[in-house]
Amino acid sequence: MQFETKALRLLTLVGLLSSPSVLAQAGPPREDRPFRVPDLVEIVRLDPTIHLDVRYATANNLLGRPVYSEARAFLQRPAAEALVRVNRALKEKGYGLVVFDGYRPWSVTKAFWDATPADKKMFVANPKNGSRHNRGCAADVSLYDLATGREADMGGAYDEMSPRSYVTYDKGPKEAMARRELLSDEMGKEGFFPYPWEWWHFDWKDYRGYPILDVPFAAIGKRAAAAEAR
Repeated sequence: MQFETKALRLLTLVGLLSSPSVLAQAGPPREDRPFRVPDLVEIVRLDPTIHLDVRYATANNLLGRPVYSEARAFLQRPAAEALVRVNRALKEKGYGLVVFDGYRPWSVTKAFWDATPADKKMFVANPKNGSRHNRGCAADVSLYDLATGREADMGGAYDEMSPRSYVTYDKGPKEAMARRELLSDEMGKEGFFPYPWEWWHFDWKDYRGYPILDVPFAAIGKRAAAAEAR
């Protein structure tokens, strides 16, 4: 009887592991529709005056450890080119763009989801659905002051999980709130729209046209180099 009970438990476990819901968590969700061919480009190669502050390549992030092996940021080419136009427009107003994150491999999104408490889940994407970051069509950005080179006060910190991060938050310093509005306005002119819970997160208008990816940065660099060599 004891052997039969153990065998039954083993069969039950095998059945659970073979179910679609569990297997779906082992990798990106399947999407049955046509997509554009991904063309991820490194943002600073298009405009070196855009600053990078890639926290996920350091321990200064919500997991407290690096999740990227390199401090780099990528977007699908049309979105990256639009971001360059945003940076150009901001220069006329004394600011430049700081990029915290762009394309994010799906496995990193899953790690964030698994580590985030239930009451903070609105700040992270559900890996069952994938993220617009996973499509290379979301940018986490802020402003830096051209005169000093320092990141501007935006009335709340990047990746801060509090009401200060909401797009509707209006209780911060007037100058900081004005900078948020400036950033949102300029991003909107070039086809980016804000994520309601995070003032720094902007999605590219054509994100639905690109697949969810789980490609490491090093592989993107090799693909780009091979393409340039052809």
